[in-house]
Amino acid sequence: MNYQGYLIYRIRIQRHWSQAKLCKGICTVSYLSKIETGKAEPSEDILRLLLERLGLKSDKAIEAEAAELADQSWEALFEGRFAKLNALLKDIELKRYEAVPAWLDLALLTSQKPLETALESCMDTRQLALQRILQGQEAEAVRLLPDAYTYLMLGIAEYKTGNYSAAIDTLQVAYNFASREGKVRIMLKAKLHLGNTYCNLQDLPNMERHYRVGQRLAEDLQDEGALQAIGYNTASAWIEIGRYEDAYAWFSKQHPTLMILHKLAICCEKTGRREEALQALMQAEVMDNDQMEPSLAGQLLQVVRYRLDHSDYLAQEDYGSLLLDTFMQLRKNMPAGYAIFHLPWVLEWSKANRQYKKA
Repeated sequence: MNYQGYLIYRIRIQRHWSQAKLCKGICTVSYLSKIETGKAEPSEDILRLLLERLGLKSDKAIEAEAAELADQSWEALFEGRFAKLNALLKDIELKRYEAVPAWLDLALLTSQKPLETALESCMDTRQLALQRILQGQEAEAVRLLPDAYTYLMLGIAEYKTGNYSAAIDTLQVAYNFASREGKVRIMLKAKLHLGNTYCNLQDLPNMERHYRVGQRLAEDLQDEGALQAIGYNTASAWIEIGRYEDAYAWFSKQHPTLMILHKLAICCEKTGRREEALQALMQAEVMDNDQMEPSLAGQLLQVVRYRLDHSDYLAQEDYGSLLLDTFMQLRKNMPAGYAIFHLPWVLEWSKANRQYKKA
């Protein structure tokens, strides 16, 4: 089935029109049936007349405009030029292109969720691969279209769910594909997530090895966001292995965000800078955060504050309840790295309260 045939069928059904009513004076009922089921390719004139009767506008200029925009957008996506993709599709009016074939491309590329499954019969391989990614079926997307981008998406999905061995293998494939094809931004994304994966495994030598390559790529591309992510994750890993002074040196120099202040407060807690830790928490508590639900972000800060306010926090049931609830919410709602970062405090609590089996 092709998209325009499906569109004609869908709108005709929505309006409760018979095939005879729609095609009267244009074509035969049997021919319309073949158009709707994709068994016949209508002439330009018949297609235009059917669409016009349904109140849909389609002409060569709109079709060419949509096709060109779709081609540029696909190229940007598969090269990892996500900023360019966003710029191309910013403020796009999908309704303008509803009656042309490229609508399906543009709808997928602008969507944050999959399109209705009935449209899958109209999709080509590339479109269906993106549909699967939007559905959270990245492995199927790779099977359909083994490409640097699809492997990257699968690797990121494995990383987020804590399947680190699979993430490492898949991200390395994404990097190799991208390097052969000169897709530098995909290479950078793959290296960043490889570094992140080894960071969560607390394998600092491999984390630093991948981040070094990522840093060189980010510097060449002048990608400040990537450089910031490398610095943040490296300093967070230092906290996890007890290099608190090194982590403090990095976090104390950064532009304050809620998560940076959260990590800074922990560094201060561990290095005896209690007043500075409390100031960081006070500043963070009035900030917005787009990485997680506000209530969960607030709990992260409360856990640190509780330790600062109670030297005997390991003997306090309230602390245990707050810590464990926060930990379980992180495991449920956030990428695995968030929970892994807080695991040492959960182990500390469990051991202090003789919950050795749980620990």
